[in-house]
Amino acid sequence: MKTGMLLRRIFTGWLCAICTNVFSQSPNIILIIGDDISRDDIGIYGRNPFIHTPNIDEINKDGGVRFDHFFVTSSSCSPSRSSLITGRYPHNTGAAELHTPLPASQVFFPELLKKNGYFTALLGKWHEGSNTSRAYDTLITGVALNGDGGEDQWIPMLQNRPKDKPFFFWLASFDAHRPWGADTSFPHAVENIQVPATLVDSISTRKDLASYYSEIERLDYFVGKLVNELKAQHIYDNTVIIFIGDNGRPFPGDKTRLYDRGTNTPFVMRVPWIKPQKQTMDCLVSAIDVAPTLLELAHVETGASSIQGHSLLNLLHSGKDEFRNYIFTEHNWHDYQAYERAIRTRDYLFIQNKLFRLSNQGPLDAVTSPSFRDLLNAKSGQKLTALQDDIFIAPRSSEELYDIRKDPLQSHNLIHDLHYSKIAVQLRQVLQQWEKETSDDFPANLTPDWYHRISGDSLSAKGVRGIMPGSHSNAIRNNHKGVF
Repeated sequence: MKTGMLLRRIFTGWLCAICTNVFSQSPNIILIIGDDISRDDIGIYGRNPFIHTPNIDEINKDGGVRFDHFFVTSSSCSPSRSSLITGRYPHNTGAAELHTPLPASQVFFPELLKKNGYFTALLGKWHEGSNTSRAYDTLITGVALNGDGGEDQWIPMLQNRPKDKPFFFWLASFDAHRPWGADTSFPHAVENIQVPATLVDSISTRKDLASYYSEIERLDYFVGKLVNELKAQHIYDNTVIIFIGDNGRPFPGDKTRLYDRGTNTPFVMRVPWIKPQKQTMDCLVSAIDVAPTLLELAHVETGASSIQGHSLLNLLHSGKDEFRNYIFTEHNWHDYQAYERAIRTRDYLFIQNKLFRLSNQGPLDAVTSPSFRDLLNAKSGQKLTALQDDIFIAPRSSEELYDIRKDPLQSHNLIHDLHYSKIAVQLRQVLQQWEKETSDDFPANLTPDWYHRISGDSLSAKGVRGIMPGSHSNAIRNNHKGVF
């Protein structure tokens, strides 16, 4: 009897080892991108008790890893996604500004998966440019086919995919991007709202935030349906799942800004055959690190790669909470003329603003929001706090320095504080080193404002494009990874 039980245990262990090895050789990969969602607005991060995302949370709880300091390269939709699909900084992609297509010369990580036997599909939002279509076997884009939130095709695609290939899905929801959808399946009470310190606490702002909450919870609902279908097909434990946000929430003071509330987004990852030493990682991770990680998981060789990011696989295996020393982010044109660069460490954020004479109010969809109107009305009555008034300040400081541990909201600029002068010098030097190594440059003829910065009305320059950052230095051909 004991011998039989021992043999069964040996056989079971052997079978599990074989299955794990087979799975890890050709895993399915699903990348879910939440649109305009800040890190603090996903339940598992524990920052907002009024937003409930049980299905995304479960990915973390069920053997996944939550990264608390994951940063996008730009708090702007298409530049952020262009970095994600190439593993490169915005000025190195040739598409550093909103709505600029990626050049054909760029390499897209899904096309490498496709060339190595993967069935690849993009469902939902697609604005990285027509050249990226070659990376996918199937593209289903637009609201008409994908539904109000962009998730209607997830289950049909999973059911109808070729069953003889591993698959990669780029699932780009429209949730939670403005304008808010007509679907009211996930209503949220205005009483149960956590109003950020950057906004005024008013009924219309609360309604605005309630719509945002609703779209996040709708996205979470579809994540749950997706996971259930994976389990029903018995492929859940052979599927890598990643959930991320492309930039911060679409409100004044968040989206497009280089503060954490604009660039620090959710990143939850589950690799079934890797049992993480920790379920929460505190190290610095950049969005350009996603592409090399997924390619390594799929055992796809990149050769003389154009990828500037670094794979996270060793980090996942070791559990050591050490990775990057620095995060670099960019703010280029997004409805309004802009040129900012930032360097983020575990303790400090340093920002340089070449266009400091201009206000930094956020993108058009934030400017035309009820939340912005409430801020504007409160400003006329001189009822704004310094943090709320920040979006209207012009001229601004050309440099900003924040002590993250003491000032998590980045509300007290320390650039002129003598106690922090050495830190400012050090971070300025490292930022300049990164700019030099990656061929970043500041064009004289940047793309101008297309809209009025307060009213949001179209200007005569709408449609005019300037010179892309990095163009003069031929940054598109520079594959240097930059200081790490």
